[in-house]
Amino acid sequence: MATILLSAVGAGIGAGFGGSVLGLSGAVIGRAVGAVIGRAIDQRVMGAGSEAVETGKVERFRLTGASEGAPLTRMYGRMRLGGQVIWATRFVEAVNTSVSGGGGKGAAARQPTVTTTSYAYSVSLAIALCEGEISRVGRVWADGLEMPRSDLGLRVYTGREDQLPDPKIEAVEGAGNAPSYRGIAYVVIEDLALGRFGNRVPQFTFEVLRPALPGQSVVAPDLVRGVKGVALMPGTGEYSLATTPVHYDHGLGVSVSANVNSPSGKTDLATSIEVLAEELPNCQSVSLLVSWFGDDLRCGSCQIKPKVEQAVLDGVGMSWSVSGVSRAGAEVIFSGLQPQPTAM
Repeated sequence: MATILLSAVGAGIGAGFGGSVLGLSGAVIGRAVGAVIGRAIDQRVMGAGSEAVETGKVERFRLTGASEGAPLTRMYGRMRLGGQVIWATRFVEAVNTSVSGGGGKGAAARQPTVTTTSYAYSVSLAIALCEGEISRVGRVWADGLEMPRSDLGLRVYTGREDQLPDPKIEAVEGAGNAPSYRGIAYVVIEDLALGRFGNRVPQFTFEVLRPALPGQSVVAPDLVRGVKGVALMPGTGEYSLATTPVHYDHGLGVSVSANVNSPSGKTDLATSIEVLAEELPNCQSVSLLVSWFGDDLRCGSCQIKPKVEQAVLDGVGMSWSVSGVSRAGAEVIFSGLQPQPTAM
């Protein structure tokens, strides 16, 4: 503001003297002198823009849900538990400094430089879930949002009486100083990046499955350990039985996944088999049900054949084909339900 004001005042004063110097009028010389003085005042008042900028620094670090003497949960069946933090490392601070502005030649060289320092934090922690041995930990939520387990570096300890110490805890505490927490089901999250959670540890909740112990249930049998075989019915998806990811390309970076519909990042079939092995450890056989389509309720007139949901787009990575019939030659199911594209 002072630069604009004083340049106008200088131009007026210079015009009053009249004459010229080296071909420059008094008004031009007065405007230049006023602008230099005004710029010096602006930089003095508002700064030259070269001060360092710091972002993301945490002055005090707290872990939520770490209460001393809190009771240990005992549960059966399937529950969503928050747990208690039973161990944590000191947070690791990563500093990144960047300089912008300045450099170059001419006017660019006179631009002020700005030094920006950003801070990022990570931490490793162990969270106790419940007492006794569990079957598995399913879905995981952070601040109410479901998170892929692969993004958390999650290790699950089911609470066996012979479980060994976690290698991360033993590396930090030293050999022989890490407890095994035998009889306690807990999880370890290693090197959790806190930037996406506002540089803090989020509120974690876990889907925990624990079957009834043998001999505790008199009325009903132990289905978890008693089931020896199941029938797997994956539905009527075109690629529901595929073990590799397939998607439909709608162009311009927009695609629809055909067989990946969970935060695990794996195909629906692979995720189902993984959950089956964890929840029914004694299951020895799986009968696969394949769905076909009929065009008549009368058995004598009904023709059974494979059909497709749409005949325009084929799957990227795996073309649809059954017994030599391609997508273009197959009949279309007129269900009125079409997958909506989402940006990738």
